[in-house]
Amino acid sequence: MTFQRPAYEEVRIAHGANTVTLRPTLRAAATLEARYGFPAMFRALDDLSFTIISDIILTVADCRDDAAAFLRSEAAGRPLFPFFMAVRQPLGELISMFMPAPDPKAKPSTGSGKATPWADAYADMYAGATGWLGWTPETAWKSTPTEIARAMSAHFDRLVTTGILQRSDKQEAKAADHEQAARNVAAGLDPEFDRAGLQALKMKIVSGS
Repeated sequence: MTFQRPAYEEVRIAHGANTVTLRPTLRAAATLEARYGFPAMFRALDDLSFTIISDIILTVADCRDDAAAFLRSEAAGRPLFPFFMAVRQPLGELISMFMPAPDPKAKPSTGSGKATPWADAYADMYAGATGWLGWTPETAWKSTPTEIARAMSAHFDRLVTTGILQRSDKQEAKAADHEQAARNVAAGLDPEFDRAGLQALKMKIVSGS
């Protein structure tokens, strides 16, 4: 089954009587990508690494105490395999949400843009949210990469519509290439790898197939 990005991005993990809800905020994305990188986070789900999985849950959770209580209850002398099976898919979806969802209005990428490290991409998102959009730092850090990307896109569309900004087809293609190459490099792929192929590989890792 293909993973469909929800309009409001969050994942809910339920196991037994315990439940935790996680939001893929910019703060969590920047922190965990810097700490592990995307390939290592996806691999941790495949390897059933309780250490990294626990750190992801604790970092993303809005209330760290609730997340810690959730993890303590799961590790309290019980087999961990059922826990891993309960968290593996939702956490795979969560990690995917650390990457902005593709803009349905964007033109297909040629994959020829210059790669950008995710740390720089997240810094640009924060700068755009606080500088261009006027959001407070707290709002920017608590928003998801997709929310910021969509808000920035709408903001620039408004500037174009009102005649304040002019955007050529060449500029749009360059921006799309830039985004594609950054995603590919972050996932350990060739910058020329196509978007559809990257998405298929990511879903394969999440599903464990």
